[in-house]
Amino acid sequence: MGNIYHVKQHWLGRVRASDPGRKRLQKAGKATLSLIFSVFTMLFILHIAGFEQITPAIVAGMVGLVSIMVVMDETTQEKKVTTLLMSLSAILGITLGSLASVNPYYVGVLMISVIFSAFFFSQFRVRYFSFGMIGFFTVYISSFLKLNIVELPWFYLGIALGIMYAYLFNFLVFKDSATILKRGMRSFHIQANLTFNMMITIIQQPNISEKRKNRLEKNIKILRAYARNVSEDLDQQDVKEIWPGLKASQLRLYVFDTAMLVETLGDSINKLKNQDALETQELRRLLLWIVRSLREAEVLATDYDPQNLEEAEKAVQALRLALNEFLDNREEPQKWLYLIRRIESIVNHVIEGATRIQHSLHKWDGEIEEPDSTEENEDEEVSEEEGMNAATKKAIQALVACSLSIVLGYIISPIQPYWIVLTSFIVLLGTESVGRTYIKGMERSIGTVIGAVFGFMLANLVSGRAALEITLLFIVVFFAFYLLTVSYTSTSLFITMLIAFLYDILLGGISIELLGARVIDTIVGSALALGAAAFILPTKTKDKVSEGFSLYLEELQSYLLKYVKRFREDTDVKGLSSLAFSMDQQLQTIRVDAQSLVERPSFLRYANLSRYITVFTAIHYYAQHLVASSYQKNFESVDELEDVFISMEEKLQNNTDTLSKLMQGEERSGIVYTLFDEREKVERVAPSRWTAKRDLIHHLYYIWKINQSIVVLAEGLGADVQDHKEKSYHDS
Repeated sequence: MGNIYHVKQHWLGRVRASDPGRKRLQKAGKATLSLIFSVFTMLFILHIAGFEQITPAIVAGMVGLVSIMVVMDETTQEKKVTTLLMSLSAILGITLGSLASVNPYYVGVLMISVIFSAFFFSQFRVRYFSFGMIGFFTVYISSFLKLNIVELPWFYLGIALGIMYAYLFNFLVFKDSATILKRGMRSFHIQANLTFNMMITIIQQPNISEKRKNRLEKNIKILRAYARNVSEDLDQQDVKEIWPGLKASQLRLYVFDTAMLVETLGDSINKLKNQDALETQELRRLLLWIVRSLREAEVLATDYDPQNLEEAEKAVQALRLALNEFLDNREEPQKWLYLIRRIESIVNHVIEGATRIQHSLHKWDGEIEEPDSTEENEDEEVSEEEGMNAATKKAIQALVACSLSIVLGYIISPIQPYWIVLTSFIVLLGTESVGRTYIKGMERSIGTVIGAVFGFMLANLVSGRAALEITLLFIVVFFAFYLLTVSYTSTSLFITMLIAFLYDILLGGISIELLGARVIDTIVGSALALGAAAFILPTKTKDKVSEGFSLYLEELQSYLLKYVKRFREDTDVKGLSSLAFSMDQQLQTIRVDAQSLVERPSFLRYANLSRYITVFTAIHYYAQHLVASSYQKNFESVDELEDVFISMEEKLQNNTDTLSKLMQGEERSGIVYTLFDEREKVERVAPSRWTAKRDLIHHLYYIWKINQSIVVLAEGLGADVQDHKEKSYHDS
């Protein structure tokens, strides 16, 4: 599953896979290079012209940096247009800031207007927010420097250079899209192989430590994140550019199945260890054979050798024969045999998918295929949001927070009163709930305090050495943006160090009082942003999390109904892998939104939230296992069970709807149904697992588990349970 050199060099594989697709490296690199080239080109022009000020070069660098970091359009073409149009917004900002600088009142009104507009108009097109961002920064700099009209042409030139280099590095030198997708797939394969290595060690060793178990679980979690990352980057045009003949839907399914395979293997191997099943030498040999052969396959390699997957096919066939032998030789099969059936099923499915991919790659005749629409969710509707639009709410919150920031700014820091405004603006960015605003404000404040200490010490240490100081300045810029999606605290730390270097370069020295003032301004600005989010049209964290659960249940319902419907009619289920990825993203969003509630002190914590997240994680785990089953062909349906399947669909729809309403507080009670009666009929009517080509009971196992979890949650929230029978069933 990728280049295997890292199989023996574990540390090298870990480094190579640490940044999927090198997205963070590329974005931080582009921003830093744009900054460097903008600054030095403008400095060169200023030197040739004999203009002594360096501030136009700083503006050029800022525009070059911001024009890469804040462009958020969906398509490359839209990003190109936005980048070019940002020059107009920057020129307007620098001009209006210069004109308004004669009166502090004018500057305040202008800043508040720009911030409000950035949030408000983002509901129409995301590029308006980008315009607002660069407009605010140019107003901020222009008003701070108190530029006069005569100086403005130099700053216009700096803006043009910044935009030019941003466009050059973003769209010509470093191309996104296809290259990132290819690198992302490579990182995904490397991470899968590193996890396979750990599994091989666990299978071979007689005992497994708790530390090794935790490491395996951590690696599987990382692989799931990489799978989401690749799925987000998938675009049909990019897929055809890298792998002609291959469809995005095929690649998405392959990524999903591979991630599921690794997760299933990890879970099953742990359970087999606990049940002493791996004491059986033949079983241990077969599992090692399977894992090693999968690790060494290179499915997307251009020089693919058919023998790459032959070993894996042989291993699965051997496992299937061994499984049949275990079943035939025992009147009562071992309880762990269902784990072997799970492994055999998912491995076989991954191999079939990989074989189809290779067939598509090597049979491609150069014709352009139509986009595969089956992977997209059908009947996608955009529903009107009740109440005030989220962008309007955020605009009003920003209006209040920034107005107070300006007042307090003149009281606390009359020389540089707008730093509090800047902090409030940044903390409100991308924070939809009170909890997220609190987390971001805390991270920014902590990072600023630590960054001020290190920045002050380092700036004083290198003060007077211009070349070294500028080099360090560019280094901290790179790390600030490289770590942006990893740790906002680290980003704030490096940004504060950057400010320390800038102060030392521009002001000829830095004092602890000056940097201390910036720390106080940051804390005050964060507090004002939090206050506005909490008291001005607040979106409570609990409500945001409940909404997330509801959206997940909505997608889960569609997922389950499509799956069950296939047992009684010819239903297209090729979109299930896309739905599964979407559900995975939604669950991750819930975890992020719930962070502030989960991490509170125990006496303030929302008691049931951790339990809800745990149960939904289990539901998601069960739901993912349905995808491989849904793609199996030649399934023999049982006519007499048609009414049973209809009943299952009705109950699943009712149960997910009821749980959603209970979690959002729309209802205090309701009725949910178990599927015990349906399960009993299926187990009585379904063909025997020893003779049937396809095991119906096995296909429906996770449906029972999902519904059971939904019923337990709904009952805990006040729902009545019907059709409940005190009866136990075999989980195998």
